[in-house]
Amino acid sequence: MSRILLSRRSVLAAGLAAPALIAARSAHATEEVDVELVLAVDVSRSVDAEEMEMQMAGYAAAFRDPRLAEGIAGGPLGAIAVTLFVWSDWNIQHVLVPWMRLDGAASCARFAAAVDGASRETYLYTSISGAISFAAQQFGTRFSGTRQVVDVSGDGVNNSGPPLAGARDAALAQGIVLNGLAVLDRTPQPSALLAGIPPVDDYYRDQVIGGPGAFLMVAEGYGAFQGAVRRKIIREIATAPGPLLERAFA
Repeated sequence: MSRILLSRRSVLAAGLAAPALIAARSAHATEEVDVELVLAVDVSRSVDAEEMEMQMAGYAAAFRDPRLAEGIAGGPLGAIAVTLFVWSDWNIQHVLVPWMRLDGAASCARFAAAVDGASRETYLYTSISGAISFAAQQFGTRFSGTRQVVDVSGDGVNNSGPPLAGARDAALAQGIVLNGLAVLDRTPQPSALLAGIPPVDDYYRDQVIGGPGAFLMVAEGYGAFQGAVRRKIIREIATAPGPLLERAFA
């Protein structure tokens, strides 16, 4: 048999084997964790610079809370993976803190420091649909969680991009749990009242959250954001109700 024929057969065999090798490597590229948690933070124009800072400070403080590390340690694997991105218009989603594996106080502190050092950004519109679709694409890229959770925080309704229902349904079909943190504005604009826009907590409860065990947390303004987000994240990582949750809500 000629060397040329052997060479061609070798190239063909390598070409056929390549997809299988790539698939095998991809299958082992993810690390198992108890929860993959995507934090999706609203930075639309309804969030001013001070409120943006309060949000980011709230997330950082939550990850410095020793109860959070305690909750992570209580999971079957003792580790979670978390990433944080900000969102606004349908085409604006920026990852500020890439995926990090958290397995104790030290790694939680590193995540908090990354939040502290992240850029502070504000834009215009509110595309919850865009945020959910973007969040759904983040799963399975580096980690494999027994649960996949998106934590959407915001203070307004969807007003940019595709209809919210389609993005929500697609995420739920993927097995993702959508939780919400609604920040209430006790002085809504007259235009919102005239347009019949529902209170943001009702809107999040009816049209945003979904999936097994999904829940909504409500913050009475941005001054209450830090406590609400701490309780929310501890609840999201807890594998079962118990003393940890009771202490978190104390």
